[in-house]
Amino acid sequence: MSIAFQQRAGLGAHRILLGLFAFLLGLPLSGLTGASLSEARNALIEGNYELCIKQCRESIRGQNRPNENWFLLLIQAQLTVGKYDDAYKTLEAGLDATRERSIRLYYDGRKVAYFQNRPAEAQKYVEKINELAGSRGWAYQDPENLIALGKTALVLGAEPRWVLEFFFDPGRKADPPLRNSILAAGQLALDKEDFAVAATTFREGLTKFEEDPDLLFGLASALKSSDQEGMSELLERALDVNPRHIPSLLMLADHYINAEEYRLAEDSIAKVIQVNADHPEAWAYRAVIAHLASDPVGEKKAHEQSLKHWKTNPAVDHLIGKKLSQKYRFQEGAAYQRAALKSDPDYSRSQIHLAQDLLRLGQEEEGWRWAARAHEKDGYNVTAYNLVTLKTTLDKYVTLESDSFIVRMPADEAPIFGDQVLELLEEAKTTLCEKYGVTLKRRIILELFGHQKDFGVRTFGMPHNPGFLGVCFGNVITANSPSTQGGNPSNWRAVLWHEFCHVVTLTMTENKMPRWLSEGISVYEELQKDPSWGQSMTPEYRDRILGGGLTPVSELSAAFMRANSNEAMQFAYYESALVVQYLVETYGMGVLVNILNALGEGVLTNEALAQNTVSIQQLDEQFESYAQALAKEMGSGLNWDMPEDSLNMVSTEMALATNPDNYYLLLRRAEELVKAEQWQEAMVPLKKILAHYPLQPGNDAAPRYLAQCYRGLEDYENERQTLQGIAAADNEAPDVYLRLIKLDLDEERWDEIYVNVIRLLAVNPLIPQPYRYLARSSEALGDVAQAIGAYRNLLQLDPHDPAGVHFQLARLLHQSGESEAHYHVIRALEEAPRFRDAYRLLRSIKGLDAPSPESPDPTMESVEE
Repeated sequence: MSIAFQQRAGLGAHRILLGLFAFLLGLPLSGLTGASLSEARNALIEGNYELCIKQCRESIRGQNRPNENWFLLLIQAQLTVGKYDDAYKTLEAGLDATRERSIRLYYDGRKVAYFQNRPAEAQKYVEKINELAGSRGWAYQDPENLIALGKTALVLGAEPRWVLEFFFDPGRKADPPLRNSILAAGQLALDKEDFAVAATTFREGLTKFEEDPDLLFGLASALKSSDQEGMSELLERALDVNPRHIPSLLMLADHYINAEEYRLAEDSIAKVIQVNADHPEAWAYRAVIAHLASDPVGEKKAHEQSLKHWKTNPAVDHLIGKKLSQKYRFQEGAAYQRAALKSDPDYSRSQIHLAQDLLRLGQEEEGWRWAARAHEKDGYNVTAYNLVTLKTTLDKYVTLESDSFIVRMPADEAPIFGDQVLELLEEAKTTLCEKYGVTLKRRIILELFGHQKDFGVRTFGMPHNPGFLGVCFGNVITANSPSTQGGNPSNWRAVLWHEFCHVVTLTMTENKMPRWLSEGISVYEELQKDPSWGQSMTPEYRDRILGGGLTPVSELSAAFMRANSNEAMQFAYYESALVVQYLVETYGMGVLVNILNALGEGVLTNEALAQNTVSIQQLDEQFESYAQALAKEMGSGLNWDMPEDSLNMVSTEMALATNPDNYYLLLRRAEELVKAEQWQEAMVPLKKILAHYPLQPGNDAAPRYLAQCYRGLEDYENERQTLQGIAAADNEAPDVYLRLIKLDLDEERWDEIYVNVIRLLAVNPLIPQPYRYLARSSEALGDVAQAIGAYRNLLQLDPHDPAGVHFQLARLLHQSGESEAHYHVIRALEEAPRFRDAYRLLRSIKGLDAPSPESPDPTMESVEE
């Protein structure tokens, strides 16, 4: 009986017809036995590959009919060190010794045949396993053979869950568990990009095989995208056991490339080459580094070397393409994925990455086709499933278009602030393209997602979102809608301005720019647009700068990779913007533009900086001095020493007696007094702080406490002035904007109300209050058209008084001579049949009475509501 995979009608499930089900329970374990075999295996695990090869050869020569395990171990060692021809000879000898009945040798022989450039022979080995499983199923009932059968089933397209349950789990769940079964199950989860399951599997294995480098590497792979620090610790442990562990060394190289630490990446690659001079992935990484260094000759040489022994290896082009795409070189990445698919049209990893590359390039029709093809090929791949599911969601979105932009957003949000989005993008395009001398050749796509998980899938392939508000790929921007922010609102206008700036700089450089410079310019341009946007110096940043926490400009991209907390990541953004500010202030805007143009021509970052400023060593020193001077200037009249923990044992008042200018003690004392509602007393330390450090962002800053004191004293004018200062410096303070509106309403300061309504809408355009205030202030300032638009938006947000809103809208439309007024006054009467003003307005609209009511909104909500 042969292995046959048949699609069962209506069930969509594969079924493998094996004569093997009888042995799926209660199977005995088999594995490497004998002290000598165990020693050889340990030598392999510890990286003493030459000793392992020697021991295996000696044992094979000393036996009339050696156990298949010796041949398998020898092949593994020979492949590891790149002895591909020797591995093929070992395979032939092993098959002869086992009378061509070892399905494990046939399965490992596939890889050996590929490295001999014999793909047809590799396929024949699969067919041979198929044949043996049918004719001699009783001989392959142990867990080691089940692993080989399961892996073969996967090659033939079996359902992964079925393979896991019937072929990998018997050894994995045995007592003691079989190491190779754990590795097989974990690798299957990694292949399907189910990293949570993979992590669980490898952790279970490490409870039994504590310092196994392969299991440590497997767990590191599962944590790669979610826990960089944990990944690094696991790789360090793996390399402690086996300093020549090739997978771990390659993952380190991958990590260093991400951090733009190419010298360290090359060091790791060189260690791999010392073990295996022809390792395909090592040479693939060298091709990546050469490409990023604008070295086409070196790239071509490395690429050819990576395919030396297996010319149609799709994993090589896939790896190069994936790394280039991670560097935002999506066009080049897509080309490599196409090359991989030319070698193997069914290579699902490249299908998925090509789909993502094309979607990020804005080539959506072809991108979605590849996503669907990848899902059809591999229904268990998490990324492919996520993408095709996302497509269903996006199809329900509304599309807004202009000559320069295509905006997609949820259907219930587009009518409310879609026009605001387009207006902001057009302003950003006019301002930034002119400033940087850029002409965009195609429309830019923006997708605003109503759920963070959808943003995560579109942006990262997975529903998790590691703290990003928006991402720009070049021609495509993805961002979270304000509706996703919950209790931590962000200024969506600042986010979109930031992301569109990426469009400009990525276009200038053809995506050939380091992360720090790209982010630094975007944050810098936020501040140029609005001083309350972007980031400013804080006490925490001051401490980092003066405490040796600056990263040199020459190494700044690494700061993003090393960040082990949100605070460290935000500081990386701040420092990057500070570098840009320094460059512009010191050398001028033209120099910054010249640096970007040089990057677009393929000049490396540090070389481009040196060509247009000073040597990179001098730039590092000059910037450090600049940043330290700014840090010292902040609150220069205050003492910034962090109080010792022992001061917590004494009163703040006593501590201030010996350190009266200490910022932290002054703020702590003010907090205590505010909490006790001792308003006048609290103002003393607060005013002392603000005399030296007036602009302070944050909810726990001195200006907030001072405003609270004035409110407690019912000194509303000083409260208003203090809040105005906060609002001018903080772009994410909706409570402040609402309080200012309340204070200004009493005096009918419509221009001030309008300013704070716009600020409030920039944080959350999907709540009703701002539109009511926008309508009132716009009408008072003579902008009836905007007042009408505000009432229309208010109706979209289910106001508590729809009759009143319809009435006000009808009133303004009637004043403007719009026939639509009749519809809205009727709607007002439907909601409130006894609405007398609405009856009078209806008569006026019909010409029966005059004039129409000229009243303000009688149903205006209080700010407190």
